[in-house]
Amino acid sequence: MADVTLISRFDALLADLDGVVYAGPAAIPGAIESLQQLAGVGVGLGYVTNNASRSPAQVAAHLRDLGAPAADEQVVSSSQAAADLLASLLPAGAKVLVTGSAALAHELELVNLVPVSSQDEDPVAVVQGFDPGLGWKDLAEATYVVNAGALWVATNTDMSIPQARGIAPGNGTLVAAVAAATGQKPRVAGKPEAPLFHSAAKRLGAERPLVVGDRLDTDILGGNNAGFATVAVLTGVDTRETILAARAVERPTYIIGSLPELFQPYPDVTHDDGTYTCGAASARVANGAVGVIGSPDSLDAWRAACAAWWAATPDAASAQAPQLAWLNH
Repeated sequence: MADVTLISRFDALLADLDGVVYAGPAAIPGAIESLQQLAGVGVGLGYVTNNASRSPAQVAAHLRDLGAPAADEQVVSSSQAAADLLASLLPAGAKVLVTGSAALAHELELVNLVPVSSQDEDPVAVVQGFDPGLGWKDLAEATYVVNAGALWVATNTDMSIPQARGIAPGNGTLVAAVAAATGQKPRVAGKPEAPLFHSAAKRLGAERPLVVGDRLDTDILGGNNAGFATVAVLTGVDTRETILAARAVERPTYIIGSLPELFQPYPDVTHDDGTYTCGAASARVANGAVGVIGSPDSLDAWRAACAAWWAATPDAASAQAPQLAWLNH
């Protein structure tokens, strides 16, 4: 199937945002044009984000400002996934303590649940999402309700979030505070769990979605958990080296440099007697090292190296970086 474009194998693209569409305030080169091309080839587009502090409408408006095609309903957030998850577990009209933003509370209302702010209102569940205004009293209220036996759902458990001044604590650190105080663990709706991706695919009516992301531990693991094909893009956090070393559950189906490569043929990887070949490059594992015939600048060489190494370590529970030997043609 190397003669057809990669994206033509799928009916929808589920795209991460930071590191895929934009980096900081600016769009990543080629990303917007690639997203605009999807409609012309009959491929649906959804955006999946763990950000629970901004509403999908706010995220969509930001994307449109960058020139990306983005109707409000194309953005699926971990807030929406959490609301969908709660709605599947609770009767309509159930009261849910919101430890998070007004945007999160609004998503509950949209699925006929009632957001409340105090244990005194007898909530039967807690939903916890990031909001920069959260304080000790909010976390204490959540702790009281969880300790009383309520269902507890977290939008996501990202331990850190990038801010203009550097890396700051994310929702996962606040969830960890409640977990430490209660001895409980929440159900998680966002990446890397499956509900967010299933919500997005359902919204698009997609049967063969492709998940694209720059992070193995959220995007790729989440897409894999959802049972979808995944493609790692090299415009964000993870690199050729970290992808090669990835633990088994975080290994992508495909690797591309940037979004425009979705519209190019994707080379097949073949193997014969332990040698894995991709394009003009090949690789094989010997004595715990990967010997690669090809250039370190060639993505095909890294694809071959990944295929060889992953075949040799199919059940890797932790990241394992092999020694690489680059051999001339």
